[in-house]
Amino acid sequence: MLETIRNAWKIPELRKKLMMTAFIILIFRLGNSIPVPFIDTTMLRAYFDSASATILGMMNVMSGGAFGTATLLALGIQPYINSSIIIQLLTIAIPSLERLAKEGGEEGKKKIAAITRYTTVGIGLLQAFGYYMLCRNQGFLGENTGVWAAIVIILVFTAGSAFTMWLGEQITEFGIGNGISVILFAGIISRVPTAVYALYTGIYNYVTGVTTPNALRIHPVGAVAILVGAFAMILFVVFINDAERRLPVQYAKRVVGRKMMGGTSTNIPMKVNMSGVMPIIFAQTIASIPATIAAFVPKWQDSLFMRLFDTTSVVYCLVYFLLIIGFSYFYATIQFNPVEVANNLKKQGGFIPGFRPGRPTAEFIGKVLNKVTMFGALYLSIVALLPIATGAIIGASYLAIGGTSVLIVVSVALETEKALEAQMMMRHYKGFLE
Repeated sequence: MLETIRNAWKIPELRKKLMMTAFIILIFRLGNSIPVPFIDTTMLRAYFDSASATILGMMNVMSGGAFGTATLLALGIQPYINSSIIIQLLTIAIPSLERLAKEGGEEGKKKIAAITRYTTVGIGLLQAFGYYMLCRNQGFLGENTGVWAAIVIILVFTAGSAFTMWLGEQITEFGIGNGISVILFAGIISRVPTAVYALYTGIYNYVTGVTTPNALRIHPVGAVAILVGAFAMILFVVFINDAERRLPVQYAKRVVGRKMMGGTSTNIPMKVNMSGVMPIIFAQTIASIPATIAAFVPKWQDSLFMRLFDTTSVVYCLVYFLLIIGFSYFYATIQFNPVEVANNLKKQGGFIPGFRPGRPTAEFIGKVLNKVTMFGALYLSIVALLPIATGAIIGASYLAIGGTSVLIVVSVALETEKALEAQMMMRHYKGFLE
């Protein structure tokens, strides 16, 4: 990765794109440091420290800690991600949107992007209103409970989410890689120094001013073991990220005019983890709903219901595991249609050796897809549940979010590296005319 960046820096055009990407990330981090008025951030930080097992804790991680400190870009990129998922699902469910996405060409893509932006603003308004109600109900606003404070807080949060979306689009157009992924990557990476410091010293309570020490503070060997385990997990994620099952395809020879076409061999690549990190995000969101509801009701926080759905409980881990499996199959079904692939092969004169074109080929592809998806779902489950088990053993509950973070960071780093390599190859390619 570092070698790729060093080589890209030598090319003037890529150097400008790298500098543009770094500049936008700097603006994003500055926006995460500007507080929103009327909110007591000291009490808010302490509340989010105790709500790390809820949806709010996950959103705080994805925003780089800005969600838990009520800054200008507190909502981060979450409204845009939610909007993109909703529009993607509606594209499958609504025929007119499906035709617009598949047959609309460049103009159709622009319309889909515009719909996604408007939906992002709508979701941002809803989340900003929910954030305001949370601060008001928990007493984080003090005496600032008037209409003017509500308008300012909601509009600032909504504008921040729209601005973050715009920053991501600028990276995509003028920088390197997918802008939304890079923004998400920057937010997660920014929390690494704080997480490492807390791993060694403990968790600081911003209200009482007391630091709760961790067991690892007096066991350096344990800290080394955690770092080695994290490195091994990164290697595992990198290995599985590029793993794929290739189905051999043979094209029959046919005469087109005076030429003999076909007779070639190729393959259909099926990625082991074609769903990416989305099954984990959805599963974590749904599995955290009970803890989130309990967090809004103070008398439930020490109840049996809360203990059952704590991130270190067996019930939570079982629900989490089943949800990851279910969403993995759901996303694999959306992204890869065996019947459509079989029909395309038949139209192009291709076939999988040993299987007749049409329905037999579709059934075979479907069986392979189920096996690959199961392996990918188990892989996601291991990555998601291993930090939870580790955190339960050593008594560091904040490690429960490590799996999602590692997946996102490694995936974005690999995608950005491939984008850099592709652009360098394009600029070093001399062509056939020279």
